[in-house]
Amino acid sequence: MQPPADIRDRKDQHLDLVLAAQGAGAPARSGFDAVRFEHCALPEIDFDGIDLSASFLGYRLRAPLLISSMTGGTARAARINRHLAEAAEACGIALAVGSQRIAVEGRGEGGLDRTLRDAAPGVPLLGNIGAGQLVAGWGEREARRAVEMIGADALIVHLNPLQEAVQPGGDRRWSGVLPAIERLAAVLDVPIVAKEVGAGISGAVARRLVDAGVAAVDVAGAGGTSWAAIEAERIGDPLGRASALLFADWGIPTPQAIADVRRHCPDVVVIGSGGVRHGLDAARAIRLGADLVGQAGASLRAAEVSGEAAARHFAQVAHEIRISCFCTGSRDLAALRRAPLLTP
Repeated sequence: MQPPADIRDRKDQHLDLVLAAQGAGAPARSGFDAVRFEHCALPEIDFDGIDLSASFLGYRLRAPLLISSMTGGTARAARINRHLAEAAEACGIALAVGSQRIAVEGRGEGGLDRTLRDAAPGVPLLGNIGAGQLVAGWGEREARRAVEMIGADALIVHLNPLQEAVQPGGDRRWSGVLPAIERLAAVLDVPIVAKEVGAGISGAVARRLVDAGVAAVDVAGAGGTSWAAIEAERIGDPLGRASALLFADWGIPTPQAIADVRRHCPDVVVIGSGGVRHGLDAARAIRLGADLVGQAGASLRAAEVSGEAAARHFAQVAHEIRISCFCTGSRDLAALRRAPLLTP
């Protein structure tokens, strides 16, 4: 069954607009460039002996990377997610699928089924639902369906109030989201990950989420794909478009969000995403307190081509993390988290 044309067109427009933004060269506004490692001219370690492995959801990853949620529900999205699953398995990294709303509602799976688990049997797979759906009638049944249809190891709850506020027809009833997450965390068989989509999560909000039962927080800060700007390109009304563009750079920069969440939640899994352009940014995120680093938009063009192209992209990111470790004398990720930084 095909999803309704309006939803299918919206998802494909999102992909085209994200690709166009990447092609134009997104400005370096995440704040990562302000984080500078102190170079170590005498590392006293072997490059090939550096250990980038990380534990996540009971798996041992070969690099601390998560392919962040991108898209779902259409034939084009199915191809992209298949390529990403192949890349995740080849590189030994985690994969979070895109929107499962269409599939959960029975309007077309768009590749979000057990074929993804078949393509990536040895890595963590994360499903997702939107926070807006949790106060619009969704609950345990829909969450379990999202998990079971792909054999997920965890469920991401997307927190995207800004996108919903500027999107025509967006879900704007958000009263009761936190209690809904708490109820879901109490009954679901897999961990819940709370994730923003580009405006960041503060330490105080992360603490409330963790106290409600959330097992991991993906800050998804400002500096990468701006969904306010993406939605602005889809709005025909000039006033609506102007309002969306006003908030194009809204949010907490990713480095600030990572550090703040780590301070407020010292024992929770922190995923740093939002404007991660390459492996040096990933290393910076880990130094600031991230356990894993998520990347989405920067890898989308490769994911459209093939699984092999996507795997080459993420292998390059891992290679750049390794260079960062080597040039700071860090033999593993624990050492990288203690690597000296240059003071302004």
